Amino acid sequence: MQPKQIEKATIVLKANVYFDGKVVSHTILDEAGAKKTVGLIYPGTYQFNTGDPERMDILSGSCQVKLANTVEWQQIDAGNHFNVAANSSFEIKVHSGLTEYLCTFIK
Repeated sequence: MQPKQIEKATIVLKANVYFDGKVVSHTILDEAGAKKTVGLIYPGTYQFNTGDPERMDILSGSCQVKLANTVEWQQIDAGNHFNVAANSSFEIKVHSGLTEYLCTFIK
């Protein structure tokens, strides 16, 4: 189940801005110190590399995702998520509108 809000969190005010502002997020540290980011993705195709494993919850909109070492694009709509392995990468494609996401870094 996707969270609707994060209680007792610290928000880093400096935005994480990628691809000339086409992907923007803010870092959130929850009460236990777990790191998350919440953000927006504008139409386009973008590639990201990972350090820690990640869970990407799509909060609104939709996207297609291609994980490292795969050839198929997966459709991910609002209310669903995908996982990305540590020290890996993924491509994400938004066709139209905005896609909102919550990324949880898994330790």
